[in-house]
Amino acid sequence: MPTELKMPALSPTMEEGTLAKWLVKEGDTVKSGDILAEIETDKATMEFEAVDEGTIAKILVAEGSDGVKVGTPIAILAGEGEEVSAAPAAATPTPEANAAPAPAPQAAEPAPPPQAPVETPAAPATPANSPARQVGERVKASPLARRLAEAQGIDLASLTGSGPGGRIVRADLGTAAGGAAAQPAAAPAPVEPGDIPHEIVKLSNMRKTIARRLTESKQQVPHIYLTVDINLDALMKLRSELNAGLASRNIKLSVNDLMIKALAVALIEVPECNVSFAGDTLIKYSRADISVAVSIPGGLITPIVANANGKSISAIATEMHDLAARAKVGKLQPAEYQGGTASLSNMGMYGIKNFEAVINPPQGMILAIGAGEKRPYVINDSLQIATVMSATGSFDHRAIDGADGARLMQAFKRLVENPLGMLA
Repeated sequence: MPTELKMPALSPTMEEGTLAKWLVKEGDTVKSGDILAEIETDKATMEFEAVDEGTIAKILVAEGSDGVKVGTPIAILAGEGEEVSAAPAAATPTPEANAAPAPAPQAAEPAPPPQAPVETPAAPATPANSPARQVGERVKASPLARRLAEAQGIDLASLTGSGPGGRIVRADLGTAAGGAAAQPAAAPAPVEPGDIPHEIVKLSNMRKTIARRLTESKQQVPHIYLTVDINLDALMKLRSELNAGLASRNIKLSVNDLMIKALAVALIEVPECNVSFAGDTLIKYSRADISVAVSIPGGLITPIVANANGKSISAIATEMHDLAARAKVGKLQPAEYQGGTASLSNMGMYGIKNFEAVINPPQGMILAIGAGEKRPYVINDSLQIATVMSATGSFDHRAIDGADGARLMQAFKRLVENPLGMLA
């Protein structure tokens, strides 16, 4: 019997993807391990391998199709002795059945809360529906629900509460404070470019994910920002000496490699900051896995240097060079960019003096590195010229107290200004 090849989940968080390119065509014979297609996830373009041998009887999803849900049949594989011509007939109802869930969830979403089907048709009849709930104070809602509704332009009078006594709670607003009733508010108002020359650029899965996660982070995570100025002269001198010694091995350390090491060691020194907030629990990590922000075409990805506190700086440099190169061509595996205990974002190469980075949940902090520049600086009670860098830590205040964040920034500053401490 022909086998359905389904859209795979190429990462733990993947719900849908783009079938970027088919590498086979109908009638091709494939064996286990052959690459069938390239699939774009929210972070990378990954290869889809055959797990069995057979003949590609029918391609159900054309290349370039986006928003293909995980589990959707994308092709039919006919085994040895099976008639290829029979496979399409067997497969025909499958994509239709699979396409049906698009409206089905919409019907199913309103179904559990009875109010949705009632209010959808009632919306046009505002005069009949409005007066009963037009008096503001008569709409029972939690303070959080009111704030979120106000921020997103949601009319509380259009919702039915599921809390005690019909009280509207956050869950009634739906995912990301926007369910069926909030969808129009979640989308920005249509932009009319008028006569200005322009082009419309469709968002990639990566850009959609970045937009969603950063919005959630700023809405849900209370950020606290702590900044220190750091004298880089000793670190720059050490880097020059290390690079001279590593030249024969074709290894060149960047300032960023040293920052990764310094942050990792600081996190071990101040374990209160090497944590993740998990609702009613706090996860404390015993090693520092540093997610490093790398700009790639179409967005940003954060490959991870695992156990950075236990690795030599030369090992970190070699690993980061490989990770960054593969990140730019979309060849990272999910395990190489998912996870991490803290993040580092360096915009110094762009001449940015200081910035505040957005935390990457569920991590508890991210360190923003600015450019090193010549500044007046007090050294041994005398005003001198030094290469100074500003570093800003963003901390999840639910998990990390300000004093602990300050201790981490203090430890990071000490390690960078006395870099031999990182090598001990």
